[in-house]
Amino acid sequence: MKIENYIRDIQGFPKEGILFKDITPLLNNVEARQECLSILVNSLKGQKIDKVVGAESRGFFFGMLLAQELKAGFIPVRKPKKLPFDIISASYELEYGTDSLEMHIDAIKKGDRVLIHDDVLATGGTAKAVCELVEKLGGEIVQCNFLMELTFLNGRKKIKEYPVFAALTY
Repeated sequence: MKIENYIRDIQGFPKEGILFKDITPLLNNVEARQECLSILVNSLKGQKIDKVVGAESRGFFFGMLLAQELKAGFIPVRKPKKLPFDIISASYELEYGTDSLEMHIDAIKKGDRVLIHDDVLATGGTAKAVCELVEKLGGEIVQCNFLMELTFLNGRKKIKEYPVFAALTY
């Protein structure tokens, strides 16, 4: 089964000039979703994972599935003011300005082996910020794991010190 057949291109979303990769057909097909999960899990080659960190918001879909499959905890990384407990934050660059992400301060224990997951690796800003959060709390990043990578945006360069896997590349 080719999981790329379940990624739909949407021209001009969320704004003109963008070709959006829509994963909802993949999420809606149980066989394709399971195949994708298997690809993501197999990329770890049996490594022990204590926590899976999913980046808001599309990283939550497979992040939760990965955590369940790996028998690991799941940690949501959210945009500001979305988490109810004490947080740490990391900022990252946007095309025009900056944004930040937050994680609960008790989400990771020193030495936890962490898998970071998001749906797409684009410019690498989000991934780098998530890596910073994990390391601030003493976690060991085992892999940065993505459903897809947009290679023309060179996001891998921002997280070059970590193992990176993408199930699909464009």
